[in-house]
Amino acid sequence: MTLQTERLILRPWQNSDAEDLYVYANDERVGPIAGWPAHTSVEESAEIIRTVFNMPEVYAVEQRDNGRAIGCIGILIGKNSNFKLSEEEGEIAYWIGVPYWGQGLIPEAVREVMRHAFETLKLNALWCGYFANNTQSHRVQAKCGFRHHRTEENKYNPFLRDYRTEHISRITAQEWLALPKQQA
Repeated sequence: MTLQTERLILRPWQNSDAEDLYVYANDERVGPIAGWPAHTSVEESAEIIRTVFNMPEVYAVEQRDNGRAIGCIGILIGKNSNFKLSEEEGEIAYWIGVPYWGQGLIPEAVREVMRHAFETLKLNALWCGYFANNTQSHRVQAKCGFRHHRTEENKYNPFLRDYRTEHISRITAQEWLALPKQQA
């Protein structure tokens, strides 16, 4: 499935995206703040595409004007989530390359994925998490109508083998329907 916004195409990852993925995922400012290690080679990025990103509802964020994969967004439904969720709920996870920070691209992508999750997939609620100090991710969630639900202290992160504080937010389908049009 492909989703589109004014500036973005959200589409399945392809093996040919490995070089683009590596360009952005090897930056130490991207992965570690989101909870995963920076990529160390194009081959590693290709393996991530084949394994981690090769699942339903995980999309490459492609900028319409250059056709390059510049980030990732996905809905991790039920047991695929990092949280304990029912099969009627999903977790939205996302990141974008540093050159595209501050342009409103990820909120644009999140809004489209929310629309898809509630209108097409008929999910009841969406969840997001961000680690303490990831203020950019917190802003994205707030802009898109997510509300703080809880904070988990000393949560083990198996990808970086450390302990972190994670703030978890949520929005229900009813809350999403009630958002002002520009926010939904």
